[in-house]
Amino acid sequence: MDIKGRAAIVTGSSSVVGIGAETAKLIASKGCNVLINYVSNYEGAEETAAACRSHGVDSFSVQGNVSKDEDCRNMVKAAIERWGQLDVLVNNAAVTKTVPQGDLEGLSAQDFHDIYSVNVVGNFQMTRAAAPHLTKSGDAAVVNISSIGAFKGNGSCMAYSASKGALNTLTISLARQLAPEVRVNAICPGGLLGNWTRKIMDDEAYQRRVQAAETEYPLRKAVMPTDVAKVALWLIEDAALMTGEAFRMDAGQHL
Repeated sequence: MDIKGRAAIVTGSSSVVGIGAETAKLIASKGCNVLINYVSNYEGAEETAAACRSHGVDSFSVQGNVSKDEDCRNMVKAAIERWGQLDVLVNNAAVTKTVPQGDLEGLSAQDFHDIYSVNVVGNFQMTRAAAPHLTKSGDAAVVNISSIGAFKGNGSCMAYSASKGALNTLTISLARQLAPEVRVNAICPGGLLGNWTRKIMDDEAYQRRVQAAETEYPLRKAVMPTDVAKVALWLIEDAALMTGEAFRMDAGQHL
């Protein structure tokens, strides 16, 4: 797909240097208009939108919590009112809670509901709201940002990894239902460094991950938000014959 002159929404894209923001900026560099979504980080959203506009495209920010269906529909409505079309959706918004996997008492039912409401239901609601317009595009792409935890059952907490496993299954279901006009794929990063990881780890744990990336991962390097953004762009632009896939991107950890 040639995305020049097309329109995209990237949820959870206000962190300036996170996966969502890096993906939005990379999409913009290819000539695609981008809606930047935020919940509370207005300043970051505006900075990201400005960075997108520096590539000569139109970009603006919209507040919205993807766990709320009305917010999802309002984001799509804003994009359609602005550009009259929607061709790309990147579902990046996610939440977690840092609880050791072995601490079964550290998670409540409400924790599961809160995490699933964004990581699974939010992805569904955004895709549902966007689907009529993506289908009308005729050559559209949805990229869900998942996690290697979906395969390994590890990560910040059991509820998070379980939610990403559900997201991978949702990816398959949506790919089946939205074909042939829309391709739906997921990326499953692992060993990620950057601001998301810093938020869920203390400094000591973060440095252990840096060290592990350099000495233990088969490819001897960590995954950065810009790396994930490049794969997202490839799925949007070039993966014309791929849908319903969940791509592991973890510098070989799963080996």
